[in-house]
Amino acid sequence: MSKFKFSVGPWNVHSGADSYGPATRDEISFEEKIKRFAEIGFSAIQFHDDDAVPGMNDLTEEEIKAEARKVKALLDKYGLKAEFVAPRLWMDPHTIDGGYMSTRKEDREFAMWRSFRSIDIARELGCDLIVLWLAREGTLCAESKSPVWATKQLVSAIDEMLDYDPTIRICIEPKPNEPIDRSICGTMGHVLAVSAATKDPKRVGGNLESAHAMLAGLDPAHEIGFAMAFDKLFTVHLNDQNGIKFDQDKSFGVENLRVAFNQVRVLLENGYGKNGEYVGLDVKAMRTTTNEDSYKHLENSLNIFKALEEKAERFDYALRDELVAKRDFEGLEMYTMRLLMGLE
Repeated sequence: MSKFKFSVGPWNVHSGADSYGPATRDEISFEEKIKRFAEIGFSAIQFHDDDAVPGMNDLTEEEIKAEARKVKALLDKYGLKAEFVAPRLWMDPHTIDGGYMSTRKEDREFAMWRSFRSIDIARELGCDLIVLWLAREGTLCAESKSPVWATKQLVSAIDEMLDYDPTIRICIEPKPNEPIDRSICGTMGHVLAVSAATKDPKRVGGNLESAHAMLAGLDPAHEIGFAMAFDKLFTVHLNDQNGIKFDQDKSFGVENLRVAFNQVRVLLENGYGKNGEYVGLDVKAMRTTTNEDSYKHLENSLNIFKALEEKAERFDYALRDELVAKRDFEGLEMYTMRLLMGLE
């Protein structure tokens, strides 16, 4: 029995279309997805604002809230919670040069409107967490905007959100690149610095995605641990990545099993989940996956996580301390590998 609760987003089951090719699977309705998520063993759903309220740009504030209440009824039907809402600020003509950091005032105002509506949606869905994936917040042209100005714009935007709702929490999901060329706030260290600069740092933290850390050449377990040392890890997005290239969102643990093990171990060691946090997955099926297997990558990721959790529970800390005292790190590495290979 896992000690953790798990969450997933509806975008993690999709048609297989990407930048280089068309769809390879049928679309699945939102209700069918969340019904299946509940059956698989998820406890909560992650939302973009327009996952919950499609076409929201054409709706009034009250219409947006009314649509969100319909989604809340659907979650209740299947015994699921909403984990967070994230304003989708990278799929709109207003945000081609960023949202909070756009060089155009009207676009920055649009970004704030979507952020405030995301907060409204979150309250209707019964959650208090807003995730900011700063997809286009940076520069395409190095000379186009000052990184000093851009960073201050981000802090100002977060302060406005904190003022809009005194109970909401803001969670930044860092990524060093893609789709933007030069990111602002690309690592968990950047997140903590931004948090400290806001008017209410206790309400601003981070969401670590495994693949994003790997894209920066960093160890995701260390990024997780860094955030946890400051009580700033509000959620996680676990997946895997084959090298420093585009963000692949591969099933958790399929490329880097030892790296995955240490992510599970640092969460377990430090009581992640005791404040209600979820272990979130952000994984995508391979394009070759059939309609019938549309959820297999989620099932695989959960099974790998739970298997690694069981191994982390059995990790011999007395032996670890003995080997560390002798600086026998070769011995510690071999013990870890034997544990992962089922030889311990």
